[in-house]
Amino acid sequence: MVETTIEPLDKTINDLRVSPAQHLHGDFIDAGVAGARGVRVREEQFLTMVGLRVPIGSPDRDRLAPVLGTELPARCGEVAIGHDVAVLWLSPDEYLVISQSVGGSTLVSYLRAGAAAGDSAVLDLSANRTTIRLEGPSARAVLEKGCPLDLHPRAFSPGTAVATSIGRVPVLLWKVENESYRILPRASYADFLGRWLIDAMAEFKVISTGSIHRVSTSSMHRLGSG
Repeated sequence: MVETTIEPLDKTINDLRVSPAQHLHGDFIDAGVAGARGVRVREEQFLTMVGLRVPIGSPDRDRLAPVLGTELPARCGEVAIGHDVAVLWLSPDEYLVISQSVGGSTLVSYLRAGAAAGDSAVLDLSANRTTIRLEGPSARAVLEKGCPLDLHPRAFSPGTAVATSIGRVPVLLWKVENESYRILPRASYADFLGRWLIDAMAEFKVISTGSIHRVSTSSMHRLGSG
């Protein structure tokens, strides 16, 4: 794309920014589970997200490809990876452009310059959603407690992103790698969804610490002594 440019942000203003799930960061760490049944959750703060609407058949589709470093995704669920950006398909003429390294206003300006036909829309939506990363061997099992999608790898492969719900919260769910998911709820749902994930992960902490076995053994002793 677009040269990789981290926008200069005034340090004082940057220090005052509070992400939607920042108050849960300590709880996220405590909820983490290691080992073969492990699962971890964290918030990826302040990713740049830009909404892009390009009409079907618009010449802007070809013009934007060199700006993004990739063609626009062509079908539901597809994620196109460009230079410093990922482009998620939302509808036949709607996309979400995400970047970890390019600032919102910079990305918007490049996309608006590339969309010269005048029938496309570009809008910085970075404050609209946050990003929660769920990773580990048990990540899929945690999601399956509250997501209606078929998350088996045969149906939901890495590099796929769809609109769905988790714990009844509307989200974009992006499978980044086999055991790694990005969950994008609207900012106002971050607290509820974060706590829902912590609760759904608790089972695996009990299993990993062997608490079930110890409870079972002590119960057998009590039964035997009676």
